[in-house]
Amino acid sequence: MTNIAPFHFAFPVDDLDAARHFYGSVLGCPEGRSDAEWIDFNLYGHQIVAHRVDRREAVAGHNPVDGHAVPVPHFGVVLPPAEWQALADRLVAHGVAFVIEPQTRFAGQPGEQSTMFFLDPAGNALEFKAFVDMGQLFAS
Repeated sequence: MTNIAPFHFAFPVDDLDAARHFYGSVLGCPEGRSDAEWIDFNLYGHQIVAHRVDRREAVAGHNPVDGHAVPVPHFGVVLPPAEWQALADRLVAHGVAFVIEPQTRFAGQPGEQSTMFFLDPAGNALEFKAFVDMGQLFAS
């Protein structure tokens, strides 16, 4: 898993200035190229692009996972535990409201992980997670 190809993900936002602040200042994503209608960000080595569109409902629904209503769709990154905790602390310091607070999911089971969910200003759901044992990423 040390040589993973970066992914590209484009997502809708209704306010580019709010997206620039959230992804750049709150999440700490370096900004790449931009235009009047879109902004590239570096999300832990992955290219994500905020595209300005008319407002729409970003979260289509929810699924129950380990006792929580997980928003669908969502995206994010699996981080090392220390980086995950640093991000959680950064989000708290910026006053980000969590959909699902930072916590351990599947405790004592295969695939045990730290996870947190929150929304960007356009209502797009993000999940960041961490595994003490990355070998458990695809545990069954």
